Formats: sequence, structure tokens, C-alpha cells
Amino acid sequence: MLKYIISIFLVVVLFVCSCEQNKVVPKQSKDTINIETTPDQLSWDNEVLFVDSSYTKAKLKAKKAMIFQKRMQTILEGGLYAEFYSRYTKKRMSYLTADKAEIDDRTKNMLARGNVVVVSDSSKTKVETQLLHWNNKTQMFYSSEFVKVTSPKEIIQGYGFESDQDLVNYKIFRVSGERK
Repeated sequence: MLKYIISIFLVVVLFVCSCEQNKVVPKQSKDTINIETTPDQLSWDNEVLFVDSSYTKAKLKAKKAMIFQKRMQTILEGGLYAEFYSRYTKKRMSYLTADKAEIDDRTKNMLARGNVVVVSDSSKTKVETQLLHWNNKTQMFYSSEFVKVTSPKEIIQGYGFESDQDLVNYKIFRVSGERK
């Protein structure tokens, strides 16, 4: 009888030991979320007014906006349209179009990129470039890239540019062009 009990015990032990444990192990995803490159806010079909007291300084429209709070930066993509207004007449002074823009949320300075065009309503002057900075404190445009300025009097091209927002007082560095 003892042999019989030992035999049954060995069979049970062998049975238990021979059972394979099937664990479900989740696959490790290679896609991780990087907090530095993921926006805190994302919105589509945006329109923003920049107001100082009762004065509307600018109106901005963009297809897509991404706000990064940690970096204090807003990135606008999918096409950008901005209008700049006169403090005194309240009328539009100029407008800007670009493929995308980056805005420093601390200073409100903007860097427009790709097919950038600025047109002044009063001077009928147009600036075309691939990269244009807007300094909010000085209310000036500037670029170190190739620019083409077309006005009723002249067409000037060159590298380097700075101007007021109405494109009346502008400078072009390293100039080439023709006068009409």
C-alpha cells in the first residue's frame, strides 16, 4: 500500500511539474510620448485677436495651433494669415501670409517660415521671403534671408531686411534691383 501511495504521489508531482505556465506578456511598444515634443493644447481653425487696452493690434488666423506651455511657445501650421492695425486710425496697415510660424509666448515675437508675404495697404509695398521675424517690442519686421521688395517705384532684391509694420521705412542689406 505504501508503494501505491508513493507511486500516486510521484505521478501527481510529475504532473504538476510538467504543466507549463502560459503567461500573457504584453508587447513593449516602441512608441513613447515625449513630453517635450507633445503640445499641451492643440486646436484647429484658429482666430486670435491681440489687444492692448481697447486697441486691436493684430488679428491672426491659422489652420492648426500647438501650444507648448513648458517651452512658452506656440506653433502655427497649415497656413497663416495675420493683419496688423494702426493704433490711431484703427484701420488695417498690412497683412502677412506664411506656411507656418513660431511665437515666443513670453515676448510675443514671431518667426514666420515658408512663402512669407507681407503687403502694406498704404504704401502698396510687398515683401516676399522664406523667413521673416516680427519683433513685438519694436513693432518691426526683419530677416537675414533673401528678400524681394516690390513697391510702386521699384523692385529690390537682397539679403537682409528690416522694416516698420507699414513697410514705409525699410532697409535692404546687400541689395540688387531695378528702379522703375
